[in-house]
Amino acid sequence: MKRLFAAIFITNIVFLFGCAKKDSDSPRTPMRVEVDKPFVKNVVLHRQYPGYVSAQNSVDIVARVSGYLVSAPFSGGSRISKGQLLFVIEPDQYKDAVDKAEAALENAQAQLDYAENNYVRMSEAARSDAISEIDLIQSATQLLSAKSNVKDAEAALSSARTTLGYCYIRAPYSGRITLGTLSNGNYVAGSASPVKLATLYEENLMYAYFNIEDRQFVNMIAGNRSVLGDTVFVSLQTESPIMFPAVLDYVSPNIDLSTGTLQLRAEIDNREGRLKDGMYVNISLPYGKSDSAVLVRDASIGSDQLGNYVYVVSASDTVEYRHIETGELVDDTLRMVTAGLAADELYVTRALLKVRDGMRVTPVVEQ
Repeated sequence: MKRLFAAIFITNIVFLFGCAKKDSDSPRTPMRVEVDKPFVKNVVLHRQYPGYVSAQNSVDIVARVSGYLVSAPFSGGSRISKGQLLFVIEPDQYKDAVDKAEAALENAQAQLDYAENNYVRMSEAARSDAISEIDLIQSATQLLSAKSNVKDAEAALSSARTTLGYCYIRAPYSGRITLGTLSNGNYVAGSASPVKLATLYEENLMYAYFNIEDRQFVNMIAGNRSVLGDTVFVSLQTESPIMFPAVLDYVSPNIDLSTGTLQLRAEIDNREGRLKDGMYVNISLPYGKSDSAVLVRDASIGSDQLGNYVYVVSASDTVEYRHIETGELVDDTLRMVTAGLAADELYVTRALLKVRDGMRVTPVVEQ
């Protein structure tokens, strides 16, 4: 019985070994990999510069009179319309000053009326020698003094009304406002020196400021043209950059000798309000063209300690590791290859982790 089991065991081993040997001897079908040729097109070259965004206008809303803060009828961070009431500072004492100035003006006007009538009578009396010349001169002087007093009273009334107007602080233009620095009921000593109450930003139009090298500017104007009006792209520093088209509207008239750079400014339409004053951004500045640039899919490029690489499939369907030099990103998905890859070569577009140098594959061109 033991001999029978041993014979069966040996037979199974021989059978399995033979099957395994037969499988190993059978040729394997090369793995199918997706490949493509590089795109070739004319490309506008850009260079990236760091910069920051500033609102078209910003103003500190200040108090210019003293008194208790009565109301602030707005919400911090909200949109404000031009002329909208923002703060009210206790106006009672300034209304009293206006009333007093109005009364003083009425009194001065009455004295002027009396002085004018008196001068007319004095002039008629002087013709008949009923009064002395000195009396006529005195009446003329009183008339001039009365006119001067009226002007002083009018100026005092205008000043009082202006001061009263400072109690009602309104927005000088439309924009977005910060939180108030003081809450209702606080005393504001604005007559001694202006007290900041909030800041208003006019942000429908934003400016992006950045600096470029003087040599870069020389290259840009090499064609004897002005760079003003050129379109640039401003992007927020995120994983998926948010792009904003902008137009260059300012070039500094001088080079900063300490840094060798030139300041530029680009104007951005920000009516949607996505940009905020003080944001750091990247500015993509066009500086030249590349005719017949070689472009590959950015997702098909790998990187290691030696730099960037792609897998190229040769005419014998063999995978080749190829180090490449890359340029800027084009149309968000394509990367320009400046060296290491020809326009008529096939490169692996997918499954980079499944292929290796020297591997035989079945290339499938993507449609």
